[in-house]
Amino acid sequence: MSQSEAPNDLRVLLVDDDTVLRQALAQSFELAGIDVEAHGDPLTALNAITPDFPGMVVSDIRMPGIDGIELARRVAAIDSEIPVILMTGHGDVPMAVAALKQGVFDFVAKPFAADHLIASAGRALEMRRLVLDNRRLRHAAEEAQGAYPLIGETPVMMRLRETVRQVAQADVDVLVEGETGTGKELVALLLHRWSARRTRPFVAVDCAALPEAIAEDELFGHAHGRTTGRIAAANRGTLFLDEVDSMAPALQGRMLRVVEEREVRAIGSEDPQLLDLRIVAAAKSDLVRAVEDGRFRADLLYRLDAVRLRVPPLRERRADVPLLFAHFLREAAERFGRPVPMIDGQVQARLLSHDWPGNVREVRNYANRVALGLAGGTVSEGQEDGNSLSLPERVERFEGATIRAVLEEVAGDVRAALAILAIPRKTFYDKVARHGIDLNAYRPNRS
Repeated sequence: MSQSEAPNDLRVLLVDDDTVLRQALAQSFELAGIDVEAHGDPLTALNAITPDFPGMVVSDIRMPGIDGIELARRVAAIDSEIPVILMTGHGDVPMAVAALKQGVFDFVAKPFAADHLIASAGRALEMRRLVLDNRRLRHAAEEAQGAYPLIGETPVMMRLRETVRQVAQADVDVLVEGETGTGKELVALLLHRWSARRTRPFVAVDCAALPEAIAEDELFGHAHGRTTGRIAAANRGTLFLDEVDSMAPALQGRMLRVVEEREVRAIGSEDPQLLDLRIVAAAKSDLVRAVEDGRFRADLLYRLDAVRLRVPPLRERRADVPLLFAHFLREAAERFGRPVPMIDGQVQARLLSHDWPGNVREVRNYANRVALGLAGGTVSEGQEDGNSLSLPERVERFEGATIRAVLEEVAGDVRAALAILAIPRKTFYDKVARHGIDLNAYRPNRS
């Protein structure tokens, strides 16, 4: 974040009963590119505070009615993660220091340079942005996952879910491998969500999208700027390094120290900051091969590879495709405000025959197109009272139709059906029995 920029859509709530000083400070914030909402009365300022207030508070201590200390207490009662900076005269410094120990973000003693206050407010806004981002992330993850985290009934996915739950409790670094679109970030989110760090920050860094010119500032922060490094922002939480195999060689060297020593040194600083964090790294390519090719440091790989998890591509768990599609189709229909459609044989055939090189992401996109009526194959809304069915009922109906379509395609050849469906023989026969499917009905007459 540059000197003249604040985190997007965030603002400073400025509270001071001194009209001249309030107006001057408001102008300084505006000149720095920071939105400001100024109040002369702390009680009216409190009316603007909500649990998800998009910003932070700057308040004078000495004011009529309630003082800045009491204002900070009331703000914390609404949302304890809203940063508050107190402006104090010389005689009130001990009071401000006590407030600092009780959770106030910072204080500035009068007289102060406006730049000093703006720099502190910038750090507070960055912290608030991270808090709000994580709240949105957690809410979105809970809504999207619901009862279906890492969707799949195949043995490989059942094992992966159980392993993620076990590893989440161990608080060790994890390396997640998998092709593009398989759900590596979801694995990282679940490792965080199912761990003791769940209420702490989850900071995701897309290593492939970091421009090399600003990568160091973004990751490590700068001692003389207003930017909080992403690594330091993850302290006490989880740092997710997505596409770590794309990280520049120079950054790999600095990251090695973070992983080994659990400390980070901001650019221009002599004092390292000790860290308490879990690191989850994700790679779309084979890091061992990347080491052999000289594209990735072997020592960094060994440090990150405390536990390795592999997310399988869909071609290795084809039987999960209908379940994934049914889930995403209902999700898309709700998002677009449309009835959940019943799908025809052409869509079923695509689900079974396509290799899905884009993996889960490609299935989601296809479900979006089907929900909008833009995909090949028609959909019928409300067939057989389909819109009144629950998701499990829809999945059950779809599964039966899928098995019947495959049996028809292979003329009742069980071995060929097993190869297409990619499920164990016992699972196949259990599903055939549950759906009341007569295998002989699909076999040609032998007279």
